[in-house]
Amino acid sequence: MTTKPDTAAALMLLLMLQWPQPLAAHTSGGNGLSGTWEVLLNNSGVVAMHMALTHLNTVIFFDQTSSGRTGYLLHRNSSCSGRRGGGGGGSSEPKNEGNGTKSSSQVKSCWAHSMEYDVATNTLRPLTLRTDTWCSSSSFLRDGTLQQTGGYSSGIRKIRYFRPCSDGRCDWTESPAVLAEGRWYSTSQILPDGGTEGGADRVFILGGLNVFTYEFVPKSHPNETAYELPFLHQTSQRRDKGNNLYPFIHLSSDGNLFIFANRDSILFDYRHNTVLRTFPRLPGSGARNYPSTGSTVLLPLDHTNFFQRVEVMICGGAAVGAYHAALRGRYYQALSSCGRMVITDEKPEWIMEEMPGPRLMSDMLVLPTGNVLIINGATHGCAGWQKAINPVLTPYLYHPNGKPGERFSVLRASIIPRMYHSTALLLSDGRVLVGGSNPYYRYNFSGYPYKTELRMEAFTPYYMRKFFDDKRPMNVVVVGGEEGIRYGEEFVVLFEMERRASTELEFVASAAPFVTHSLSMHQRVLRMECRGIQRLGEVLMSAVVKAPPSPVVAPAGYYLLTVVNGGIPSKSEWVRFLV
Repeated sequence: MTTKPDTAAALMLLLMLQWPQPLAAHTSGGNGLSGTWEVLLNNSGVVAMHMALTHLNTVIFFDQTSSGRTGYLLHRNSSCSGRRGGGGGGSSEPKNEGNGTKSSSQVKSCWAHSMEYDVATNTLRPLTLRTDTWCSSSSFLRDGTLQQTGGYSSGIRKIRYFRPCSDGRCDWTESPAVLAEGRWYSTSQILPDGGTEGGADRVFILGGLNVFTYEFVPKSHPNETAYELPFLHQTSQRRDKGNNLYPFIHLSSDGNLFIFANRDSILFDYRHNTVLRTFPRLPGSGARNYPSTGSTVLLPLDHTNFFQRVEVMICGGAAVGAYHAALRGRYYQALSSCGRMVITDEKPEWIMEEMPGPRLMSDMLVLPTGNVLIINGATHGCAGWQKAINPVLTPYLYHPNGKPGERFSVLRASIIPRMYHSTALLLSDGRVLVGGSNPYYRYNFSGYPYKTELRMEAFTPYYMRKFFDDKRPMNVVVVGGEEGIRYGEEFVVLFEMERRASTELEFVASAAPFVTHSLSMHQRVLRMECRGIQRLGEVLMSAVVKAPPSPVVAPAGYYLLTVVNGGIPSKSEWVRFLV
């Protein structure tokens, strides 16, 4: 239950809401490089707590079914009227956190809790969820199916699937199989096992509220149970609701998993249940994982070092004691630091940098250019219902190869606060889709100072402006991309260019992530080798590109392929990597 602030705390809140947001030394607002914003939908129907882009260029987004009334009425039925079907604007949290207990989410809802958004037509189609997906996790399988796991109450052990279709008839299905343990605030990671000859898709699922184990979906044998991971006990701070929920996971170049929770990290051999390496603690105070929600990316992997150099970046988070303070109506300033570490170095160390300002609950996206977009979030408090204030309306752009101290720039501000339960992801046309934000347990459209938000926006980076079209690779075609490109195989990419290609022509593959709670699960960007380019006509170009060498580098499945000419990217086309 959220505690109401006393008079002094309320005065502090009002003062903090008036504070100007800190800006970087480099602000792009007046030079045309700050990007643009556009509202795409005024009513998405459902808060985009979870979001994923499919290889058919539709976006699946969904909320918790326990929220009751949403912004999209499916049908009227007396069985879902009143408290169960309609809900109010209240912010009270449910008291039952048990595994698979009966809840109102098991009653067929009159309201949509999941949507399919068609990017090309800017239209919505409601989907049906049977159990609660609140604070769950997902991974894309190699055929493009979204595997969705866990949630709350009736959904806490459920395994769901959404297989994208072009005829508008596909919907969520639930597996008769269930998870070994309830998973609420857990993280999923697709494993390279599914890319081996004859191998099946395999997903690693880690953690959850008061759950200190991991498991595999599917199980390797019917009686397989969850496996204990002491690292989760070691990083848990119960007073602050764990501070290690939604742990960060990145697949390293040796096939093992980098796992980060709170401030600590390990290299984990999931095949043998062995911690191979303990990394240095991330410097500074505070925590980086839910509810002290920071964010993370894997910086682009590059063919020039055979995809072996792996560098992790983590930004933002909450101060020590932020969760407990927010329960009392006090909102501590968020962390402004970022840490980078090459986890494959012999003696890895964190290299620290400062963002233009404090930030938590932000989304980090690796753009095709290799730069990192940091978007959404707040400057004070922590994640949770009404536990943060002062939205950060300005995205930051981080240039990994820039001069130290000058790597951040501040972009054009949105007018819409994106607080708790907001999301962002990269679309194939180069825009960034932004949605969500709901500081309340139920939908509250009159909430102050931050209401339940159903508007969806697109942020367009500066390089997608028409001004750069003469430098932009156009009409990209991946020959054989839909059928599938085998690992290590050469394939042809056709594209058009008005000007002569830059010497910095790059071919970039980006895995489409599943996004929730400031975490883009299995986000992965690769710079592939170009073996040769020739001009076939006045503007038509043909490039021979070499696919990634193995599923350890790029787990089997669909990727967005982008041609980048001197920092100006094309629109992306889908390519599928397989054995």
